[in-house]
Amino acid sequence: MDDLSGPAGPLYQQVYDAVMARIISGELAPGVMLPSEFDLAAQYAVSQGTARKALSKLELSGLVERHQGKGTFVATTTDETSLFHFFRLRQSDGAQVIPQLVSETVRKRPANAREAAALGLAARASVFEVMRVRSINDAVVCAEQSVLDVVKFPGLKDRGGLPNALYPLYQRNYGITIARADEQLRAVAVPEAVASLLALAVNTPVMEVERRAIGISGGVMEFRLSYYLTQNLHYAVSLR
Repeated sequence: MDDLSGPAGPLYQQVYDAVMARIISGELAPGVMLPSEFDLAAQYAVSQGTARKALSKLELSGLVERHQGKGTFVATTTDETSLFHFFRLRQSDGAQVIPQLVSETVRKRPANAREAAALGLAARASVFEVMRVRSINDAVVCAEQSVLDVVKFPGLKDRGGLPNALYPLYQRNYGITIARADEQLRAVAVPEAVASLLALAVNTPVMEVERRAIGISGGVMEFRLSYYLTQNLHYAVSLR
């Protein structure tokens, strides 16, 4: 029987926190099956209903996946799920679109003040910058600048071409699972460096999306600025 130590709170939250800690530590790795509701209840000396509520919250958080007749498993990030959850451009009818990679550069450089603050780094700490241009239906629509702490992502610059979706790579190769992304959107004049990538005149209006990708431990793992051309597309969000 495991002890539910830590801050007091509802029992289901304590079970949630205990299982979450095992996922963060790697004891429960992506793809591993969790104990059943019955076994989880026995393990933490709680009712089966409490265990069920904890598992439901883990599922709602996107940290586990329930498969009917098989059990509950620690979520594995795939290219498909990553693109579905984190790439929000849609056609006018709401249909999903799959972005294609046009170009990519990866370099190591000092973080600027905005990046360092977002990632919790010291001023001018070393970061990797992944700059990508994406197209949809052969039309360039997006430039993405992802900034990562070199300590958390060693060797990233030397990997060669990166996959279309980065979050599965973070999970598979660095043990970093992105649980959610917090975004802020605004209309801006396209920066000069981005204008050349998107073949735009300087000061052309574009939509800037600032993203902080949060790991399951709660820290910001990636700071991303994306610049979108949305004349023929929508940035779609579902609110619940």
